[in-house]
Amino acid sequence: MASSEVGADLWISEYITPWDIYVHGITEVLAYKKTAYQDMYIINTGIYGKALVLDGKWQSSTGDEFLYHEPLVHPAMIFHGSPSKVLVLGGGEGATIREVLRWQTVEKVAMIDIDGEVVEACRQYLPEMHANSFDDPRLKLVIGDALEFLETSGEIWDVVISDLSDPIEEGPSFQLFTKEYFEKILQVLTPGGFFVVQAGPVSLGEMKLHIRIVNTMKEVFPYVQSYSSYVPTYGQPWGFVIGSTEMINSRPDPETVNQLLREKTTGGFRMLDGTTLLGMLQVPKHLREAIATETEVYTLAKPPKFFGKGSTNS
Repeated sequence: MASSEVGADLWISEYITPWDIYVHGITEVLAYKKTAYQDMYIINTGIYGKALVLDGKWQSSTGDEFLYHEPLVHPAMIFHGSPSKVLVLGGGEGATIREVLRWQTVEKVAMIDIDGEVVEACRQYLPEMHANSFDDPRLKLVIGDALEFLETSGEIWDVVISDLSDPIEEGPSFQLFTKEYFEKILQVLTPGGFFVVQAGPVSLGEMKLHIRIVNTMKEVFPYVQSYSSYVPTYGQPWGFVIGSTEMINSRPDPETVNQLLREKTTGGFRMLDGTTLLGMLQVPKHLREAIATETEVYTLAKPPKFFGKGSTNS
C-alpha cells in the first residue's frame, strides 16, 4: 500500500485542463512579488528543489529543469553547427543562457526579458539555474519588450530562442506566438539560421496549442520540426518547434552529433546527446496526424489563449 504521509502544508494548484489539476507541495516560500507584469513565486519543494512560478504556472525547478532547457537550446544549436550570435527572448531564470554559453563558438548572446524584477529575483534565489551565466562577458542582458527589440536592434542572429511564459491572456507573452511575431524572427535570422520556440504540452488533451504553433510556423518557415521532452513537474510532455530556411535533418547520426558536442561545447550535459536528439525528433503518429490536419493560424488579431492560472492553498 502506498504511503499516505504528506510533507507539505502549502500547495500550488496548477490547472492543466478544466478537469485536471497538478498540485505541487511547497515547503518554503523564498520570494513573492506582484510585478508590473505577473505574480511571481520562488519556492522550495519537497522533491524537485527550488522552483519559479509565474501567474500560477510552473516555469522550472532545479530538480528537473535540465529536461526542459537542454532540449530547448541544443537541437537548434546542433543543426546550425557553429553558432556565434544567439538571441534569447525571455529566459528569466538564466538557465537558457547557461546552456547557450556551453558552446565555445558563441561570441555574443543577448537575453531580452520584459520583467526585470523576475530576473533579479532569479539571480538572487536561483544560482543553481543560472550558474553565474549573468556574469559571462559574452552576455548582453536587456530588460525590455521582445517585439520592440526585434524591431529596433538591427542585429541578426544565428539562433533565436523563444523561451517565453505560456500565452495566458492576462500575462505578458500571449501575442508572441503569432504569425506576425514569427515573421519578425525570420527577418533577424542569418541565412541558414534557426529559430526555436517552447510550444506548449503535447499530451493528448492539451496539444491543440502546440499543433497550431507548428501550423503557424509553417506559414513563415520553409522547414519546421516538432519535438518534445517529458518534464515531470509539468505533469506532461512538453513540445518545442524549430523553424528554418535550411532543411532540418530529423534523422541525425548520433555519433556525429556527439563528436560535434565534444568539439564545440564545454560538455556537462545531463540529458542531451546524439541518441537523445534522434529519439526526440521521431514524432509519434497521433501527433503527426494532428499536425497534418490542423488549419488554424495564430495571428495578432486571433492569438492563442493558454488555459488557466494556478492558485496557492494551505
